[in-house]
Amino acid sequence: MIMTPAKDLLGRHLPDQEIERRHDGGEVARRGLMLVLSSPSGAGKTTLSRMLLDRHSTIVLSISVTTRKPRPGEVEGRDYRFIDETRFDAMIAADELLEWAEVFGSRYGTPRAPVERALAMGRDVLFDIDWQGTQQLREKGRDDLVSVFVLPPSIADLEARLRVRAQDTDDVIRARMSKAANEMSHWAEYDYVVINRNVKRAFEDVSAILAAERLRRERQIGLSTFVRALQAGL
Repeated sequence: MIMTPAKDLLGRHLPDQEIERRHDGGEVARRGLMLVLSSPSGAGKTTLSRMLLDRHSTIVLSISVTTRKPRPGEVEGRDYRFIDETRFDAMIAADELLEWAEVFGSRYGTPRAPVERALAMGRDVLFDIDWQGTQQLREKGRDDLVSVFVLPPSIADLEARLRVRAQDTDDVIRARMSKAANEMSHWAEYDYVVINRNVKRAFEDVSAILAAERLRRERQIGLSTFVRALQAGL
């Protein structure tokens, strides 16, 4: 069986020297993947994202740019890169964003360059984005994308989580609850769905998905060479 040629984020075949750089002495290396977690606000994707980053050293977070103002406790460059509308428009015009969307009157986008560098180095990139951004990533990097939609166990639980955060006004909470129905209608567009009844179990489910996707044949660079070496020894 011939291994599918390795590709970059835009689906272009990688040159032989790039593939060779990633494995040494016949060892099998791995191309990174884009792991997307999406959910309605309050369903737990941010908590799950933090747990993944804490416990998986090979995962890096994609830091989005946004035109909204920082929330209490958010840090520039760690949570988001906060930019103005003019800079955001310039990034769109220069094709510097892999995806972007407008949410509750503010715009969010994913810078292209750091994601491409991480994938080429075999690092997994974690995205905390909505269904609109996920659709755009799928169009540009289908082979690299693994998408997970996180659902709350109930609507009452979703509202309770939003109120416990104490970061939004009642009007904003009502708007988020109203939008949740539309967001949840896109669940079938995702590769996997996790119901977050218990955050520990949900984390185990997402970790299992990640482990399986890392082992996909297409992501193991140098695998065909490794197998041929095994066969030659028989």
